[in-house]
Amino acid sequence: MMPHVQHLKGAHSKNLFLKDKKKKGYWLVTVLHDRQVNLNDLAKQLGVGSGNLRFADETAMLEKLKVGSGCATPLALFCDDGDVKFVLDSAFLEGGHEKVYFHPMTNAATMGLSPEDFLTFVKKTGHDPIILNFDKNN
Repeated sequence: MMPHVQHLKGAHSKNLFLKDKKKKGYWLVTVLHDRQVNLNDLAKQLGVGSGNLRFADETAMLEKLKVGSGCATPLALFCDDGDVKFVLDSAFLEGGHEKVYFHPMTNAATMGLSPEDFLTFVKKTGHDPIILNFDKNN
């Protein structure tokens, strides 16, 4: 992906659609594109216990976010009925980025928003983001 969008200045995203081991909850985790996310550490932070987060399957992603494999995006949160919790890397808001970039429901395109407009959009979908500092915690 990066060779095609590296000319776009700002923060580019990587999105993980996760579920807990017992399928009681779903999380969409959006981090900077080059972040490594330790699922055990993240699970502890989210209060689901180490070893309890897994990648959700495509069926769940289609049901909850209406997007297929490889297309997870926070822009799909408007499709969620309140079952998905949204976790956002604080670097999107604190990094001084003019734009933050996400796939608009397909991984064949990328669109940019100001961090403020992005946060406004997320809140209008009914989601209160869980903002985590992945520099310190993962």
